[in-house]
Amino acid sequence: MTALQPFFTSFLNRLRIFSRIDPARDWIALIALACMAFGVGIVWNAWAFDTVANGGTIGTAPIEKAPIFDKSSLTTINEIFATRAQEEAKYVSGVYRFADPSQ
Repeated sequence: MTALQPFFTSFLNRLRIFSRIDPARDWIALIALACMAFGVGIVWNAWAFDTVANGGTIGTAPIEKAPIFDKSSLTTINEIFATRAQEEAKYVSGVYRFADPSQ
């Protein structure tokens, strides 16, 4: 550890970490770090978009395949819509009358 101590001491002295406050230097450092973080974010998002757009996955790929769609649920949905269509036809044909309370 003592061999690295002169290196760190000279490095910190060159950065003037322990010197007086310099607002211009501090703002430049802050803006530089913000620009670097923004650049890293842009590069990350570009990579992620390109990966997904080309059909890849981010992270681990799913091991098991998605289940095959059950067609019996389609018949249930079709029956529901057929019932609704019959009820709508009753309103259109005049079997049911709708009284609008606002009129």
